[in-house]
Amino acid sequence: MKVVVIGGTGLIGSKLVARLGEHGHEAVPASPRTGVDTLTGKGLAEVLEGASVVVDVSNSPSFEDDAVMEFFRTSTANLLRAEAEAGATHHVALSVVGTERLQESGYFRAKQVQEELIKDSGMPYSIVRATQFFEFVQGIAASATDGDTVRLAPVMIRPVRSDDVAAAVGRAAVGAPVGGMVEVAGPEVFRLDELLREDLAARNDPREVVTDARAPYFGARLEESTLLPGPDAHIAGNRFADWLAQQR
Repeated sequence: MKVVVIGGTGLIGSKLVARLGEHGHEAVPASPRTGVDTLTGKGLAEVLEGASVVVDVSNSPSFEDDAVMEFFRTSTANLLRAEAEAGATHHVALSVVGTERLQESGYFRAKQVQEELIKDSGMPYSIVRATQFFEFVQGIAASATDGDTVRLAPVMIRPVRSDDVAAAVGRAAVGAPVGGMVEVAGPEVFRLDELLREDLAARNDPREVVTDARAPYFGARLEESTLLPGPDAHIAGNRFADWLAQQR
């Protein structure tokens, strides 16, 4: 089948395109780099011609509240309209575990809007919610850094390798639409502050991680289980320490 991957040149998208191609599917990457802009609609009709499945793993170029809301609202609406006109029969989107519990954050409010637009579109769909990628741990540290201090809440987190996320999205793409959400997470549960201590130490990063129960996560306050998946999540096998060792 022809699968168009929106965001197909990014971290998850490039892995997904390769994986689908290895399994004999026509996987087409679509992004501004390939001349497709979901925000303006440029190139959508052309790339979606003949597509059976459309996978959206794109992300906003800006995390500023208004910009990220505009990106997900406009891009998702444009994409859903264009794929319906092209005759696609399955929309797959990548989202984040705990999105509905993180609504103090402008980014997660925008992701919630994206999910709602998909659910209300009438298009058969599957939403894959992933926990935080191993590759995103440095981004968490950057967002929580003030000078030489990284302030993080001692809540639980179950990070996952991006390769495992791409595999989960690939399974959804070639399967029947579930009309709901599936979750994917890594095999280990960490405390967020301890995870960052381990990561920074492995990188010889001199920043100090300070445990602060009130520390926000991208603008949202966290409860103990905010970032954890539900009991039916697919649990991947790649461990954080093994991945971290490969980064050295």
